[in-house]
Amino acid sequence: MEKNDLTIILLTYNEEANLPACLESLKGLNYPIFAVDSFSTDKTLSILESQQIKYVQHSFDNYSLQRNWAQENNPFETKWVFHLDAGERLTPELVNWLNSKFDPNTDIEGYMFSRRTIFLGKWIKYGGHYPNFHLRLYQANKGKCEEKVYDQHFVVNGKKEIIKTGIDIIDTVTDTLLNFTTGHARWAVFEALEIVSSQKDTGDVKAKLFGNPIERRRWLKQNLFERSPLFVRSFLYFFYRFIIKMGFLDGTIGLVFHLLQGFWFRFLIDAIILEIKTKVSSGNNILLKDLIKEEYGDKYYKLLESKNIK
Repeated sequence: MEKNDLTIILLTYNEEANLPACLESLKGLNYPIFAVDSFSTDKTLSILESQQIKYVQHSFDNYSLQRNWAQENNPFETKWVFHLDAGERLTPELVNWLNSKFDPNTDIEGYMFSRRTIFLGKWIKYGGHYPNFHLRLYQANKGKCEEKVYDQHFVVNGKKEIIKTGIDIIDTVTDTLLNFTTGHARWAVFEALEIVSSQKDTGDVKAKLFGNPIERRRWLKQNLFERSPLFVRSFLYFFYRFIIKMGFLDGTIGLVFHLLQGFWFRFLIDAIILEIKTKVSSGNNILLKDLIKEEYGDKYYKLLESKNIK
């Protein structure tokens, strides 16, 4: 198989702790790797250089813009791209599938793989987290990352195929609880600001109850979760994940994960929504855009400028 059929596109930023294991999982692949680094200050670049990985540095605004920029500036100019984060790994089964089963000349235009969530060293198998399919491999001229501030997915306008479980992507979602909660607190602000802007970006994924797994999740989020009352929905979502979807079978570590990611994170989003609405309606005649700048800073406001917030 020709080496110019496919490029592995890798995003990095201060990933010295995760990058070695990620690159180790890619050994044996018959395809080039292209990394886009957001000006790391640790040993990330040294690791890339030691592995002779081609990379460039590009300022980071948000994940969708960075992923699409990387795809558009792929120096290998391949027909296919596979998007990966430094905190992710490929299973040996997926490496073998890419090398021996993937046909770049197929009429398929995108492939979906299940993702294994690894939290504090434990594989989270329940609570709806496995199988959990994501589109990552597709023809570059047919797909992109949808331009959403949070909860982005890759989209392809064409025929897609779901690859069976076992041929998976491994996602090590955190190395410490501090990093996990800090990161999710930041994303909670992004999600809350999108919602209160009254111009919620529904993205490019078509919400379909009977569509593919990504389309079905988007439908459930838009038509059930987001239409439920503030705060009530975080309790209901945790109950759904932990009891109905049997998240309790993930044990004590699973309890921590489902409680933080399935309840605390969603409750925090609603609390920030309440905070913002309270301040805007306080009678001080403060505009939402001014509140965002004053309370959260330019970093958050710039990501929402395109929504024409008043």
